[in-house]
Amino acid sequence: MNARAELTARECATAPDRPLLMTGNHALAWAARLARPKVVPVYPITPQTPVMEKLTEFQSEGRFDAEIITPESEHSVMAACIPASLAGVRVFTATASQGLLLMHELLHYASGARAPIVMANINRTVASPWAFWPDQTDSLSQRDTGWIQFYSESAQESLDTTIQAFRIAEQVLLPAMISHDAFYVSHALEPVQVPAQEQVDRFLPAYAPAHRLDTGKIESWGNVVTQDMYYRHRQDIEAAMARVPALADDVDREWAQLTGRSHGGALERYRCDGANLVIVTMGSMCGTVREAVDALRDAGQAVGLLKVRLFRPLPVQTLRAALAGVAEVLVLDRNHSPGVGGVLHQELRAALYGIKNAPRVHGYLAGVGGVNVSPENIAGFVRCAQASEPRAESVWAR
Repeated sequence: MNARAELTARECATAPDRPLLMTGNHALAWAARLARPKVVPVYPITPQTPVMEKLTEFQSEGRFDAEIITPESEHSVMAACIPASLAGVRVFTATASQGLLLMHELLHYASGARAPIVMANINRTVASPWAFWPDQTDSLSQRDTGWIQFYSESAQESLDTTIQAFRIAEQVLLPAMISHDAFYVSHALEPVQVPAQEQVDRFLPAYAPAHRLDTGKIESWGNVVTQDMYYRHRQDIEAAMARVPALADDVDREWAQLTGRSHGGALERYRCDGANLVIVTMGSMCGTVREAVDALRDAGQAVGLLKVRLFRPLPVQTLRAALAGVAEVLVLDRNHSPGVGGVLHQELRAALYGIKNAPRVHGYLAGVGGVNVSPENIAGFVRCAQASEPRAESVWAR
């Protein structure tokens, strides 16, 4: 960032909604700074490292009042996040790919402990073989750990969603993960509207949990429980998850009133009115799909986009309502679950199962491993889907 951009960045600390040219990763760092976490354990890993670097730069300049901890691994990062959160302070971290996988054991512990940690994950291929391209398999493979999962399309959405995620996580007492695609979002520059600190402070009150680790108020934490207690504990987590889709909609509406920006809540519909075929996908591919939809509409084809912004919990009822009356659905997955195919494809088939006049659902594995998917490719996928019968398995598509 040049000197003029840096000057603008300093001015932005007090001026509302000043546009800055920044990468998706720097947008995450700005969001973390604005959210005022007190503890930030983090470990460098490509392509997440710029998030960590920007936060340490903010701290060195005296513009980020947080304890940044750099343990020896991502497993240790999450081991530091959990007790900090349970002590009653706001916690942020960031990771990617193998780092997220190394955290796996403790991701379960964080949700079970009801620790509302917010973590940014930069979606990157998982080894082996080694690669560094955008692929959502890393975070989707953590879908059963009890973390709320958001997927963002752009740097702007990543900034806004991170701040929204703190509101949601701290209300339901569950951790939240915001993922965006490696390089397509993480390292690409785009104009981002940065809200003033005063706006964020009004939107996101200080974190003050009713229960926390406190030597002055002794409580039992992490103890062994009976089968029935564990059963009821899991029910409580499920009940908390059930609140998230409506809460995501409400929080996004409130954010729109404050900043003028809305991302649709749990789902975003684009040119879906009157559509015969709706493309369903997540992350940066949504931007490409918008271009394809516009071109197909110009050519007289009634096609729309349904962006899944909230993946966990999956907003089943909202998905059903959004796709009611649609004849064909084409799911594009930038992920691969061996033996299943596309994760979003199979989850959507399950969500729509049993409804009257359900759409025919086609699933294409498109963009796996970071393979480029152009608007022309997407138009071709649409033609193929319209000319074929849907299959239970996902189809490899280029």
